[in-house]
Amino acid sequence: MRTHQLVLAWIEDQLSAGRLAVGGRLPAERTLAEQLKVSRTSVREAIRILEAMGVVRAGVGSGPESGTVVISDPTSALGSALRLHVATQHLPVADIVETRILLESWAAGRARRDAPELDEAAALLAGMDDADGLSVSDFLALDVRFHLALANAAGNAVVSAMMGSLREAIQRYAAELTSNLPDWNATACRLRDEHHAILAAVRKGDGGRAAELVAAHIQGYYKEAGLGAGRRDG
Repeated sequence: MRTHQLVLAWIEDQLSAGRLAVGGRLPAERTLAEQLKVSRTSVREAIRILEAMGVVRAGVGSGPESGTVVISDPTSALGSALRLHVATQHLPVADIVETRILLESWAAGRARRDAPELDEAAALLAGMDDADGLSVSDFLALDVRFHLALANAAGNAVVSAMMGSLREAIQRYAAELTSNLPDWNATACRLRDEHHAILAAVRKGDGGRAAELVAAHIQGYYKEAGLGAGRRDG
């Protein structure tokens, strides 16, 4: 085991045992190095890895914001990792889309009809309805937030984190696909109508219908934009 892995293993044990929690601070670099009998370079390397993983935020200087603080930001870390693997073409975009359909259908089917996230989803739809004043990128940004709000309404933190990371991983690709669409305005109009139908089904407590609508909605966009079921683009 490399020395920085000893540091990672120690921090994992501390988190699992409850001796470290979100908002808590790691011991000072020198203290941790002495305690674990490793070099300060190994401690720094471990902390850089944990920052990339969205587990800690390293502060500099002195005062209340200094030191390495335990945070929890799984979506950003997972999204970054997925983006890199999509770029290498090891994870085909078509497979990412299929996984997204599985997760979003599950979430839509179990979204709570009284979840506060649905009010957020409705507000985002109102923003998308103003299509004349929206650029394509602005519309797609609202679209991402709408789908994440629906996923969050299911109340499953793991699914929400995975959904966020999947959408982040293919967001640029989805935007690039708009150039393949024959008529963006017509597509945007259809997407808005489908969004409203999905939200209405959730509000009515018809999870089965909501799940079907979400699957058809996602499949329809990618099919229209040229990502067929049999393609494996990177």
